[in-house]
Amino acid sequence: MANVTFNVTDGQGQATGTVEAPAELFGHTAEEVQAHVPLIHQVVVAQLAAARQGTHATKTRGMVSGGGKKPWKQKGTGRARQGSIRAPQWYHGGTVFGPQPRDYSQRTPKKMKAAALRYVLSDRANAGRVAIVDFGVSEKPSTKAAIAALAPVSKDQFTTVVFSRDNINEWLSVRNIPTVHPIFADQLNTYDVVTAQYVVFTKEGFDAFVSAKTQPAAKEA
Repeated sequence: MANVTFNVTDGQGQATGTVEAPAELFGHTAEEVQAHVPLIHQVVVAQLAAARQGTHATKTRGMVSGGGKKPWKQKGTGRARQGSIRAPQWYHGGTVFGPQPRDYSQRTPKKMKAAALRYVLSDRANAGRVAIVDFGVSEKPSTKAAIAALAPVSKDQFTTVVFSRDNINEWLSVRNIPTVHPIFADQLNTYDVVTAQYVVFTKEGFDAFVSAKTQPAAKEA
């Protein structure tokens, strides 16, 4: 693997320089990404499952009020025997095998989530869909300026924009754009990359993301 170079563009979409990204985060080949599609799928499914509230509930025959009395005697009426008007076959009866509150979350090791994120970022980088943009709105928020900065890069397609925690005005500038999903660097995850056509970093957001992902490896070494 070799390090990847991204262009840095300004608020008018003009290139102002380049940034070198570490190969372990953005440099996996298309073949490597393809080989790890099942891993990416598993991580995305687990993330969607964890987002489910799991508060759905139905009443069984024991939970529905009423029905304590046998509707008619067991024999002699010519009708089918019945024990309760709240049995499942009755109108307003209980529900059989209905959903009950449960926890949908799946155990996903940190290394799996980290690997899946690396592969999807590499996939977007291989397709030329990762960019670094200087919005030029550091003093006060401006949605108009943010749209102008993003349009040349993302072509008005759905974009995940990654900020540092200090990019408050930049975050405020894009939060009302329907085709943009703003997220902080320490929140970036596989699902938000998979669902976006483009991934755009601010310069500060890129530095924060790379620093957070590469520092642990440096400490171990």
